[in-house]
Amino acid sequence: MFRSRRVRKDEAWEGVVTGKSRKMSDGSNLYRYLEVAFTGGGSKKIRVRRSLWDSLSTGDQIVKRPGSDPVKK
Repeated sequence: MFRSRRVRKDEAWEGVVTGKSRKMSDGSNLYRYLEVAFTGGGSKKIRVRRSLWDSLSTGDQIVKRPGSDPVKK
């Protein structure tokens, strides 16, 4: 079963960036991903915008509130 890596607008979480990657999975578009370890446990690879990806480094904190995009904390 396919599991979406997009961030949903109604999600809320906090975590720490544990890794960054880029990938051309469809052969024409470059997608940027962050591996995030959540504060409450668990981790997930999420797709983010270039501006956020460029501003973050491994170890930075990130927060996602319902109705908004993830931001650097």
